[in-house]
Amino acid sequence: MLSWDDETASAPAARPVAPSAAVAGAVAGAVAGAVAGAVAGTVAGAVAGTEPAADAVAVAKRVHADDKRIINGKTDVNQLVPFKYKWAWDKYLAGCANHWMPQEVNMQRDIELWKNPNGLTDDERRLVKRNLGFFVTADSLAANNIVLGTYRHITAPECRQYLLRQAFEEAIHTHAYQYIVESLGLDEAEIFNAYNEVKSIRDKDEFLIPFINTLTDPAFTTGTVENDQKLLKSLIVFACLMEGLFFYVGFTQILALGRQNKMMGAAEQYQYILRDESMHCNFGIDLINTIKMENPLLWTPAFREEIKALFLQAVDLEYAYAEDTMPRGVLGLNATMFKGYLRFIANRRAQQIGLDALFAHEENPFPWMSEMIDLKKERNFFETRVTEYQTGGALNWE
Repeated sequence: MLSWDDETASAPAARPVAPSAAVAGAVAGAVAGAVAGAVAGTVAGAVAGTEPAADAVAVAKRVHADDKRIINGKTDVNQLVPFKYKWAWDKYLAGCANHWMPQEVNMQRDIELWKNPNGLTDDERRLVKRNLGFFVTADSLAANNIVLGTYRHITAPECRQYLLRQAFEEAIHTHAYQYIVESLGLDEAEIFNAYNEVKSIRDKDEFLIPFINTLTDPAFTTGTVENDQKLLKSLIVFACLMEGLFFYVGFTQILALGRQNKMMGAAEQYQYILRDESMHCNFGIDLINTIKMENPLLWTPAFREEIKALFLQAVDLEYAYAEDTMPRGVLGLNATMFKGYLRFIANRRAQQIGLDALFAHEENPFPWMSEMIDLKKERNFFETRVTEYQTGGALNWE
């Protein structure tokens, strides 16, 4: 049997080589040389601790912070870093640190008070049910607007990261309202259908829904001045008017109950929600102002007039809701007081996005609400763990 050794040892020195064999030998030698070179290069690279250079085309596609845009960006939305909008990432971290869950709040005192025929007046009960009737679906509307609309039009990944956190928080808020409804044994059909059956609630939702429909329309895309203004208008409506105005009558009413040692569990949850919604509002305002800065052609005089008209309409709708929820006054509050409060808030929201104040000489008739927003000042307010709950870091509203 032939072996490599046998063939090498016995091969005649002067034997002629056929042309085909010569070619085969050349090819074999070239392949062997190439393999040896590749192996040597790989070994050398490993020894030197380097990797093959990245493809130039791929390197050119790497994300640079300066190229990012809030809308109509061309950079890869899957790459979170490098950060350009660090404020969005900071708000995401603050939101995570402020995490809470409804079922961790004790509702026993609320249940006992609600079941006691003399625990609350009829007007106080009406106020609670109207409140829940608006909020049980309001946060679902907000979540749908984010998940099905706003998110897909935002092209900055750090802003998208916060929107995902915000959507989760909207789900927690809906959970909280459901938890209160269930705990008190309220008629779920009555409460959850209030946005269809109670005019003051339905009117607010009908004001909001067209802006949701615009962004959730599969055919809607940004990239033109007209559509970019539609997106900006929707962001203003939800940040400044829904979360920044429509929620404040309800927050004030339930927190006023808590100040009188009534509905303490519900009030604690509303205080958590107020903290979250304040963060949502502030994030939305930062988003709006950055879009304005990056797209100055959108902020025209005509557009500003449209926004002012929406602000005025929202104030009227929320005042009508205040009148409906407390027709005779309750808890030392009355609807007239809320007219001044809503105008005060509307002025603040308008100024935060670069508009002039809409109402002259309005002051805050509920200064204690400012203290409510700063949870660090309310350590013993409900004798619960409002400030102690936070999972990490200091409470942050900005």
